[in-house]
Amino acid sequence: MLRRKFLTASLGSMVVAIGGCAPGAIERCGQLYTGAALAFGTTISVSVIHADARAAEAAIGEALDQAAQVDRLMSIYNPASEVFRLNRDGVLEQPHPHLLQVLGEAQALSALTRGAFDITVQPLWQAFRAAADVAALPSPEQRRAARSRVGWQRIDIAAERVSLRKAGAAITLNGLAQGYAADLAMAAVRARGIANALLDTGEFSAHGNKGARQPWTLGVLDPRDADLFAAVLRVDGRCVATSGDYASTFTADFAHHHIFDPVTGDSPQELASVTVLAPTALQADGLSTAFMVMGARKAHALAARLDGVDLMTINKRGVLWKSAAFPLAA
Repeated sequence: MLRRKFLTASLGSMVVAIGGCAPGAIERCGQLYTGAALAFGTTISVSVIHADARAAEAAIGEALDQAAQVDRLMSIYNPASEVFRLNRDGVLEQPHPHLLQVLGEAQALSALTRGAFDITVQPLWQAFRAAADVAALPSPEQRRAARSRVGWQRIDIAAERVSLRKAGAAITLNGLAQGYAADLAMAAVRARGIANALLDTGEFSAHGNKGARQPWTLGVLDPRDADLFAAVLRVDGRCVATSGDYASTFTADFAHHHIFDPVTGDSPQELASVTVLAPTALQADGLSTAFMVMGARKAHALAARLDGVDLMTINKRGVLWKSAAFPLAA
């Protein structure tokens, strides 16, 4: 899932400022514990602050297991995954409840955004990836052929079976799976009684504080300078996702990249970066992709109608626009 590499703290595009208790105060607020694993083509991590080492380690292990399960189900590369099998065969019998949940959320988001979010854009990515392997872009004919296989309304979803109605169609859940994994992982942590935690599956989910009543903070990378932050934000109990045109590019000018507009069959041209805060990581994940496609004006208008959603957009000229309640750190 290459599109999320830029968001992971370990790769530096969103840098997490974490800290535990002051010396001598471990009994009062706990000690910092961290764990990491490989999933979604990158390193995912869990950080918790707790007074009991055994409970903290158990919570971290369960959180990482939850995220890994989502990766196993929804990878587009692993031949054993349900998404891989659906793309290969055009049909999947007895889909896992987790997959059904994410597919349902995908359809709802597509309807909400009038198709700006569309999990069936995978044929476009395949066309651009194949062309990039020979240092080219897809021909107009190749783009038209790929676009003809795109359409979120041509997926049949039921508890017994999922099927793609168009021959050659394929889906990608790269715009939702990591958010869903973060939500499941946080639920596992909280079930263990952990009050302060930060999860990074490529999307961020935070609960409580990093110590001494200080909020978890994240730095959002400048989309054109990896050594600079465009902003630093306080994670206020909501989840955070960023999408950008720089994560996986097909051309050096950032005009063609991993995010596709289903209408044009190419990458959207206005925005360089979108950062979303939302009540769930799955929602933040999906909206960050959709807002890249919609453009700043439509994205901000929709966000203003959604409970608990704030965003910051940066266009390709570097103009930054944030919603009124976007929680910038002081």
